Amino acid sequence: MKSILAAVIAASIFYCYQSAAQEKQVSVKTLVKTSQSWDGSSLPNYPNGTPEITVLDINIPAGTTLPLHFHPVINAGVLLSGNLKVTKPNGEVLMLKAGDPIVELVNKVHTGKALGDEDVRIIVFYAGEKGKPITVKK
Repeated sequence: MKSILAAVIAASIFYCYQSAAQEKQVSVKTLVKTSQSWDGSSLPNYPNGTPEITVLDINIPAGTTLPLHFHPVINAGVLLSGNLKVTKPNGEVLMLKAGDPIVELVNKVHTGKALGDEDVRIIVFYAGEKGKPITVKK
C-alpha cells in the first residue's frame, strides 16, 4: 500500500512539474518593424565602411532636457522606465512611456526631456560605422 501511495504521489508531482514546465514557453513580440524613423522619414542606407554596433543603456534624470543633437546613424531603442518627450525644432513631438519603442531620427536635430518625477531609462541600439560618431551635439 505504501509503495502504491508513493507511486501516486510521485506521479502527481511529476505531472504537476511537467504541466508547469510546458506552460513556460518562449514568446516573441515585435515592438516595431519599419524602414522609417518616428517622424515618417525614410531611414538611410547602411554605411559602406566597417559596421559597428553600439548598445547603450541611457539614464536621463527626471526633469533633464538633453541638448540639441543628431544621430548620423540608424538607431532604435525601447524605453524601460519614465516618460520621454522628443522634440524637433519645428515643434513636432513624440511622447514615449515605459515599454514604447522608438526608431530615432537620422541626421535630424532634436532634443529630449525626461518628464515627471521618474528618471528615464532607455536601451538604444546604434548601427554605425567603425570610427564614426553615433551622436553629435549641435
